[in-house]
Formats: sequence, structure tokens, C-alpha cells
Amino acid sequence: MPAKSSRHNARIEWQTLCLILLTYGLWLFVGATVYAHYPATALFLLAILNALHSSVVHEALHGHPTRSRIVNELLVTANPGLIWPYRRYRTMHLRHHADERLTDPFDDPESYYRAQGYYTGLPRWVQRVLGWSNTLLGRLILGPPMSAFALIAGDLKALRKKENGVAKAWVLHGLGLIPVLFCLNFVFQIPLWLYLVTACWGGAALISLRTFAEHQWHETPEGRTIIVERSPFSFLFLNNNLHLVHHKHPTAPWYQLPALYAQDKARWNQLNHGYVFPNYWKLFRTYALIAKEPVVHPAWHRSKEAE
Repeated sequence: MPAKSSRHNARIEWQTLCLILLTYGLWLFVGATVYAHYPATALFLLAILNALHSSVVHEALHGHPTRSRIVNELLVTANPGLIWPYRRYRTMHLRHHADERLTDPFDDPESYYRAQGYYTGLPRWVQRVLGWSNTLLGRLILGPPMSAFALIAGDLKALRKKENGVAKAWVLHGLGLIPVLFCLNFVFQIPLWLYLVTACWGGAALISLRTFAEHQWHETPEGRTIIVERSPFSFLFLNNNLHLVHHKHPTAPWYQLPALYAQDKARWNQLNHGYVFPNYWKLFRTYALIAKEPVVHPAWHRSKEAE
């Protein structure tokens, strides 16, 4: 079985550092120069760059490009996607990496499943929305506002309970937004509402393409995580389409994942019980209008009161 981690020994991963700087540089260039002449093109490009920024944030919370947790946070904390505080994402995502709890609707903060008791207590229209969001088109459209609503509602509840670190995460996020909002208003002159419904929603939708099928319920933890072999989105997702490889080597930098997969492709495919797609086009053709998974978790049936 592949090792569960692969620590990169470089003090500074220059590939990742340069990518972070390039992402911010292109975001500034597109907003400051392209938007004035080609606004639709600029907003489309900004959505792509927001998705790329989300991917480099994922690298940072896994310990890249430096050995310093604080430096890594500072490098990506100005979030052009606006919504997710870095420290909240880090806390939730590292909890998600407990593979034995993957897809658990209570213990995996990135699970899209719901427990039976919780689901049956929801209004019918909410049940329908959850069902639509389990189609790929539904996830691309509904996923971004649903995840934003869930984050904000959950963190408001956590703030009322005075959970440790939540308020600080949002304060730091707000400070990081100052240069982003300054650029949007005074340099790019893009209306905030327009930026939210195009570049932010669009960028989050691109990430939803990756996360849509990353995990499914399976009796074995390894069978719960997908491999998408070939994709023009691989760079945008920083090779997280090879998601099982990332889960087994969570500290390996993005540029090592293809080689780790290629070393023993047959073993990886056997390990996750054939949960392999050749590309995202195959995933789209199969599940664009058909729910890939049920809303209710196939194995977890705890009631809402057990939450």
C-alpha cells in the first residue's frame, strides 16, 4: 500500500512560490488592464484565477511552499474569492483528511451526504434543492451559494458558542480582504455585486467540478476517493484530480502527484476499487442531469438530535 505521507525536503518550494506570485500578478493584470476594454473576458479570466487561488490555498494549508505555517498563510491570505477565511478552511480541510471518517455527515466537514433523521426533518423544497445539487450541473450552479451559506451559518453558530479560533479567523480574513477590495473598487473599478456573481461564483463553480465526485461512500476508506486520470483542468486543480494520491501523500507538493500516480497506476486503481474516471468530460456526460449519489448517506442513519 502507498505510504500515507511524502514530505518534500526543500526549504522553499520555488515552483509553488512562483505559482502563488503568478496567480496574484495575473489577477492584478487582468483586473487593471483587461477589464476596462474587455469586461466579459476579464471576468471570465478572473473566475479562472480565483479557482487557481483556491488551489494554491489548498497547497498552503498542507505545508507549502515553505516550512513556516505563518509564512504560508501570509502568502495566500489576501483572498480574491472573498468568501472563505483561510484558517476556517484549514481547520475543516485537515479534519476532512481523516480517511476513516470520509463522507461521514457528522465528522467529515466536506461531506455532501446527510443523515436520514436530519434529511427527513427538512422542508420539501430544501430536500429538492439538495437532490438537484447532487447532479453535476446542479452542483456547478447551486454549490457555490450553498457552501457559502453553510459556512456563514455554521460560523455564526460557532461564534455564538464562542468556539476557539473562529472570530480570529474572520478578523484575519477581513484584514486580508482590504487590498482585494481596494483593487476592485479603486484600481479595477468592478462593481462588487458583479464581481461576486461572475468571478467569485464562477471560480467556486470550477472548484465544484473537482469536488463534485471526489468522494463517495464505500466500505473501505480507500474506495471513497476518486482518481480522474487525464484532464485539461489538472493544472487549475494542481493535480488534485488524482485525489486518492493526494489523500495518501497529503504533504507531497502538487507537482509530485502525477509521478507518484504513474509509478504504480494499476495499484492505485486497485486500491480505490476502480473509482477511476478517464476525464471530467466522462463525469459530465454521465452525471450532468443525473444525481451521482443519494442525499442520505447509505450507511449513517443517526438522527438530527445525535448531531
